Amino acid sequence: MAKDKTVYICDYCGQESAKWLGKCPACNQWGTMKEMHIKAEKASSPIARAAIKAAGASETRNRPKRVSEIDAQEEPRMDMLDGELNRVLGGGLVPGSLVLLGGEPGIGKSTLVLQTVLKLQSTRKVLYVSGEESARQIKLRAERLSEKAAEAHGLYILTETSLEAIFDQIAEQEPDLVVIDSIQTIQTEGVESSPGSLSQIRECAAALLKYAKMGGVSILLIGHITKEGTLAGPKVLEHIVDTVLQFEGDQHYMYRILRGIKNRFGSTSELGIYEMRHDGLRQVTNPSELLLTSHAAGEEALSGVAIASAIEGVRPFLIETQALVSTAAYGTAQRQTIGFDGRRLNMLLAVLEKRVGFKLAQKDVFLNIAGGLRVTDPALDLSVIAAVLSSNVDAPIEGDVCMAGEVGLSGEIRPVARIEQRIAEAQKLGFNRMLIPSLNHQSINAAQYSIRLVPVSKVSEAVRELFG
Repeated sequence: MAKDKTVYICDYCGQESAKWLGKCPACNQWGTMKEMHIKAEKASSPIARAAIKAAGASETRNRPKRVSEIDAQEEPRMDMLDGELNRVLGGGLVPGSLVLLGGEPGIGKSTLVLQTVLKLQSTRKVLYVSGEESARQIKLRAERLSEKAAEAHGLYILTETSLEAIFDQIAEQEPDLVVIDSIQTIQTEGVESSPGSLSQIRECAAALLKYAKMGGVSILLIGHITKEGTLAGPKVLEHIVDTVLQFEGDQHYMYRILRGIKNRFGSTSELGIYEMRHDGLRQVTNPSELLLTSHAAGEEALSGVAIASAIEGVRPFLIETQALVSTAAYGTAQRQTIGFDGRRLNMLLAVLEKRVGFKLAQKDVFLNIAGGLRVTDPALDLSVIAAVLSSNVDAPIEGDVCMAGEVGLSGEIRPVARIEQRIAEAQKLGFNRMLIPSLNHQSINAAQYSIRLVPVSKVSEAVRELFG
């Protein structure tokens, strides 16, 4: 007969070991091996039976099917009545999917979910399970978020931490959407450990996945974040769920960014932008106007600021690239970035010194992407170089100029993807001139745009165009 066993699992990468190790052999992280007790497999565990009962299905084994026999028609997605959330999910919530939403404490995870289900309750039956707050606390937040919270007859609040009790209520209510806030507070009687432990999180998530797939009901989990910024719990939690969403932002700023880290039903390059207000989160449908504060206000241009045309997913927007170059106060020059890859900045500075002739080795360089965004689009290279040079020579760049282009190691300006959308966004916001790679300029019809397009093939050409 199979026996219970004890294993050690890395809570950073999910690597399993029969004995404790100080250093994980898979991810080379120290002190991440955690003890986990695994019970022997039975014909049907109590937690699995509870999930099957809640789904209203029979405990039968599946049989293999031919590929030609499988119905591949796409199911209609659930409209979340939130354009930003729908975009990140890939067009809406897929029935029977398991979605995990993570973020820093106090960033607005519960606020985002609650204001979304308050909109849905008129057309969908929603069960909101909270293991952290009382029903009164949730009601007070709901009244702050919506004036019609008192009329929310399709939203049911359950304050419970026992997974078996939750399944009993799910079987009785038969909701269209289940929200678990949060997965770290839920526990099952089948596992002898405290809530939030690796074994509890793994078993509870697996049972919820079984219910979601068998019952065709979508489940939205809210998860905690560790001090390193990763989702708390075993790495297997991210493998179990269908979609992992990250809610980012600084508590001292009003903008929040929703990113898709994993998505089995859509792209992971999409992002949604929200503005935190006293009455909840407001969708930012045109982020360019908010990210270009100095341009929109008509203020005098300052040195060290360049406007870049970036794309995240299918959304183009213009952002400010801010740089500050000063003489190094100590022997070693500093290189610090916010929202941009520091290694890429070092590469661009080396290109400036080698190919253009600017000596920056003994100067501190600080780079910031305005608005708290974290951008990985290589088209920002040209604006980064322009902002650094502008601050170095203390010469501002004209406020009606934007740019897009990737910089190579030989100093050439490489073409970027979807240049038409970048140009259209700059034209819509009133820019008069835009620097683009020469190869991109050859493949488009410049006459159809009212904005003047300036093709550049090398960094030196862009410098002459900007600074004369």
